[in-house]
Amino acid sequence: MTPRRSKLDTAQAILTMENLVKSICSPPRRCTPEMGDTPLPEALDSKDTMKQFLSDRVIKAARSVYSVMIERNPGLIRDRKLYLKTYRQCCSGKELVDWLMKQNECLQSRSQAVGMWQVLVDEGILVHVKHELNFHDKDTQFYRFQDSECGLNHTTNERDSEDELQEALSLLSQLGPDALLTMILRKCPSQRSAEDLEVIYEELLHVKAAAHLSSSVRKELAAVLVFESHAKAGTVLFSQGDKGTSWYIIWKGSVNVITHGKGLVTTLHEGEDFGQLALLNDAPRAATIILREDNCHFLRVDKQDFIRILKDVEANTVRLEEHGKTVLVLEKSSDWAEQGGAGNNSKYTVMSGTPEKILEHLLDTVKLDSNGNDAIEPCVSDFLLTHKVFMPSSQLCPALQHQYPDTLSEGSDQEKASYVLTTKQKVVKLIGQWVALYGLLLKEDPLALDFLERLKKEVAGDFRLSSMLKEQFRERRRTKVLENGYQSLSRNQQFDWFSNCEEPVGRLQPIRAQDKVLYEIYRPDNKPLTLMLPVNTSVQDVMSAIVKPGGDHILVKMNSTGERAQLKLDGTAVYTALGLNERLFICTSSQVEQLTPLKEQQGPERGTTDILEQMGSKDIASELTNYDWELFTAMHEVELVYYVFGRHKFPGAITANLERFVRRFNEVQHWVVTELCLCEDLVKRAILLKKFIKIAAVLKEQKNLNSFFAVMFGLSNSAVHRLYKTWERIPSKTKRIYCAYERLMDPSRNHRAYRLAVAKLSPPYIPFMPLLLKDMTFINEGNPNYVDKLVNFEKLRMIAKTVKIVRGCRSQPYVPSSPQRGLADRMFLEAPATRISTYSDHALPLRSPSNIRHYIQNLKVIDNQRKLTQLSRTIEC
Repeated sequence: MTPRRSKLDTAQAILTMENLVKSICSPPRRCTPEMGDTPLPEALDSKDTMKQFLSDRVIKAARSVYSVMIERNPGLIRDRKLYLKTYRQCCSGKELVDWLMKQNECLQSRSQAVGMWQVLVDEGILVHVKHELNFHDKDTQFYRFQDSECGLNHTTNERDSEDELQEALSLLSQLGPDALLTMILRKCPSQRSAEDLEVIYEELLHVKAAAHLSSSVRKELAAVLVFESHAKAGTVLFSQGDKGTSWYIIWKGSVNVITHGKGLVTTLHEGEDFGQLALLNDAPRAATIILREDNCHFLRVDKQDFIRILKDVEANTVRLEEHGKTVLVLEKSSDWAEQGGAGNNSKYTVMSGTPEKILEHLLDTVKLDSNGNDAIEPCVSDFLLTHKVFMPSSQLCPALQHQYPDTLSEGSDQEKASYVLTTKQKVVKLIGQWVALYGLLLKEDPLALDFLERLKKEVAGDFRLSSMLKEQFRERRRTKVLENGYQSLSRNQQFDWFSNCEEPVGRLQPIRAQDKVLYEIYRPDNKPLTLMLPVNTSVQDVMSAIVKPGGDHILVKMNSTGERAQLKLDGTAVYTALGLNERLFICTSSQVEQLTPLKEQQGPERGTTDILEQMGSKDIASELTNYDWELFTAMHEVELVYYVFGRHKFPGAITANLERFVRRFNEVQHWVVTELCLCEDLVKRAILLKKFIKIAAVLKEQKNLNSFFAVMFGLSNSAVHRLYKTWERIPSKTKRIYCAYERLMDPSRNHRAYRLAVAKLSPPYIPFMPLLLKDMTFINEGNPNYVDKLVNFEKLRMIAKTVKIVRGCRSQPYVPSSPQRGLADRMFLEAPATRISTYSDHALPLRSPSNIRHYIQNLKVIDNQRKLTQLSRTIEC
């Protein structure tokens, strides 16, 4: 049986993250008002009202689609005959999909169009002539619009109808994937296609209840899951003492868990599961499950399928033993779904093992070709990206040296020479990939650097190997020269591990562990002390540089609200890890309670509306993106591993670049709230609000999702959302755009709306970093590092997959956006000439790129939510 892994308590996982990452798990905000209506009252935060609000928008979208269809293609709706029976005034499923594909060029597949029509079927706007629940892309399946019941008949002018159609298609395309998934789940398991199984499998990757399961188990589950729904709250799913027949995952809604004598024990929500224990132990149900709300959906696994899956996994598991102990656990890979194992030609995937045995197995998977340019297997890069978790350099380097053979005791001379050369090539290739992944970071690791220098000399002493490597090296350099059009080739160029490692190009250089930074530390009287110290200086060393040893001084960090935290003496790199508006203070233990925040920590007292109104939205967004790219490229992806597992567990490692990028998200988020709450003039505030929405639109267009979400979270802040008078002055079209963007923030189904949007992007793009960190924490907290004293490599593979997203985002070079008008310009239809004419001559320098860049890189913000709320109530009581 596959080793069991512990499950994740989501609340516990979220608590381990910074406030920034916590924020992405907050409930979705309500949409802004439409068509000049007043903002939605607080009561509309309830699920029922939000559902009604969304249903109204779907009906409006259906009305637009129906009107355009009647106007342009009235022949689609007509009488049809099938098997001697006539169906009055209906459309065929295939023709509806064909029509939608023509209207929306962005649709990449017919299944996307099917999902959009399924939304209307689910709402009862489009009805199958035989009242089937699923939409079918077939000529023989007929559907009718419920035009009279849903009020679909209305007329608009041509320009308005085209705008409304595009808005309708945008809404349906966002809701379509969810409807398509539900449609697939409603199918009988035996009727699901390979494509259907792939869709379900991808969804299970982000379901809490399946986080601890191996990929092979998730693949098996995709084939047997049964969709089950119940309409009414209070329905008893099963009672305590009943025979266990199924395992349930909550797909939508929530349930109460009740036991005899104790009453309500707990409440389970979307993504959680119940009923597994009774199947494993073949015991009666230990509790009663009652639906807590209407319209709950479940994914059900029946007992016979559950037991069969366990048996299948056991049958596909191979355990290698040495001296009576298991040293490697392999699992047979499936033919479909993600390729995360040992490559397409390998049938087995590493699940767990000793570090040395995993390395030995992975070396066997390394393939060699004539020039050494073939891609290394994904599992090898998974190992290298995460090796410091279970195999630090002090252990990896000797293991690699052990795998680098000198001689072979058995076989003919030719066989021995061939084996030794091949094995050495594999080791060198794996080390080359190690250097390629870590780059110059390995030069900061004395053990790794010493090992690489020693091996370099051994390689140089092997004539056949060194000649082969030099030729491969020259071939790679030749390819690089052809691609980049510069650099020179030298025939006598020596082999060097770091020859292809380059510093990131840009104004902002990565922070290194030994770099010195200016520490600002304040006394209790708020007077600063400044000193230059290395980034990774310990708290003990910082204090030794300020005060004499032997006293009772402590180092404290304090934020703008006055919250204090004493730092441990063995803590390192504390200055670069400070949060937004946090400062360091040194004092005695008795002085801690007397510490008060600095004036600069409180944020600005006046906003910069006058400056912002002189800058173009696209110029601001472009500089935000340019600066974000510098921060993003300065960060090494392995910093995510250090951050999630705990930097203190990796001696000498820093996460300063990642922390700087994470802090930037918070800074931009609070910048939006600060500026709006400090703008007292209602008219200017409404203009500024519209500007921020356009900035979000441009950021999304530039594929800067990190700052896009930062701006959106700022606009969704309660201090901004309560500004009803301001929102009333926003044009209805701008409100609709904002509402569409707000749907991307929906955290349901583990932020499925965002993940679907990202899946359509091609690099380069900047991802929503807090969600990546949440995903990695989800995996880390839900799975142990070791299973039966063996490294849990399945967990590390999942961690590495998330880390590789960062590498994929940066796989293509970022090119700053051109000044041409983009989609955001067409959406907002701003007239630059009109805007410029309102400026005075002395204001024009503020619009220069250098001044905008300086402004963007030096934002002053208020991060105290209580203060922001007070300011909001002052300007709009």
